[in-house]
Amino acid sequence: MTRVLHILDHSLPLHSGYTFRTRAILKSLQAAGCEVRAVTGQRHVADGPGVEEVDGLTFHRTPGTASGPPVARELREVAALRRTIEKVAAQWRPDIIHAHSPALCGMAGLKAARSIGVPFVYEIRAFWEDAAVGNGTGTQGSAKYRLTRALENRVVKRADAVFTICEGLRSDLAGRGHDAAKIRLSPNGVDLSLFGEPRQRDNALGAQLGLGDGPVIGFIGSFYDYEGLDDLIAAMPGLRDRHPEARLLLVGGGPREGAVRAQAAASPAAEAIVFTGRVPHHEVDRYYSLIDLLAYPRKKSRLTDLVTPLKPLEAMAQRRIVAASDVGGHRELIEDGVTGVLFAPDDPAAIASALAGLIDRREEWDVMRKAGREHVAAHHDWGRNVARYREIYSALVEAAKPKRTGMKQA
Repeated sequence: MTRVLHILDHSLPLHSGYTFRTRAILKSLQAAGCEVRAVTGQRHVADGPGVEEVDGLTFHRTPGTASGPPVARELREVAALRRTIEKVAAQWRPDIIHAHSPALCGMAGLKAARSIGVPFVYEIRAFWEDAAVGNGTGTQGSAKYRLTRALENRVVKRADAVFTICEGLRSDLAGRGHDAAKIRLSPNGVDLSLFGEPRQRDNALGAQLGLGDGPVIGFIGSFYDYEGLDDLIAAMPGLRDRHPEARLLLVGGGPREGAVRAQAAASPAAEAIVFTGRVPHHEVDRYYSLIDLLAYPRKKSRLTDLVTPLKPLEAMAQRRIVAASDVGGHRELIEDGVTGVLFAPDDPAAIASALAGLIDRREEWDVMRKAGREHVAAHHDWGRNVARYREIYSALVEAAKPKRTGMKQA
């Protein structure tokens, strides 16, 4: 039975797209017969014990808080995480170390793997320098941007195998000169065992929120600038010209919440735009039940062209209609007119037209819902996707046997 030690930025019990993907990976590997544990770095800020069991998974925490000036602080983070990895490895004896971006986790995992003599796998979920630009905490081309990119390149070059979540990231790495043969895809996915029949509409909640009979356009997620919620709000007057009863339900929060709330309050369609704030994760399906069309109006940028989001897949798994901007990350997930609808990015008029057109074609919804669910089951179900990891793990462990045998004899 292969033992795999995963290296993470943060994990459950914190809730984020990152932690939910991690949970799906680890649970699927467990179900497939692997033994898994994980180590988190100092950026996991939730209170808890040094070794924590969450949802049947074991997480080892790196103690302390990173401090000091830039670069020195990050080097200290890497060193602390490496120490924790090596301590856990000495006790648990993993066959593989599998680190997940950011590159700080990758560098700590790489150093530890080389020290203890096991294969090293690195997985990139996004280029974090581009994510920093997208969420407003970084600038493209800055010293920090270039340094982060250089560190990532270093880890990718030295890894025994690399996974990315989508073709956009893989192609970008190949374009930098990395060996494309060792870069595999592990696409974003969902655990379909968690999605049964769609929940019936929660009429009490709908009445509480004042949604009326709809149709209801919805967004569930984090309010970052790159998500394009300002464009979605700007599209509402045009949509209401064709469908006066349409409502917009915005579930979540984030850095842009204040700005989009102010924009909505000043909109001619203000009475049709409803904010819920953040809601407990276990109640999210109540809000999904109210939504007819999920809208993902991401702005066009390097980040959104290269990275595939998780939310559209979750929506399709729940048999919801998806409308999204025509950026690279969405095109990898959605076939326009078949599993969803794509519209021009950064264009409120295009959003209004696409949504109104979908509402006009209600008779097509059942077919589109079915196609979306079937697409997720065929290409994005973790129960199937986990085979991609197991294939690489087996090959690396087999290749490492002569080296490890020689080390023991020496």
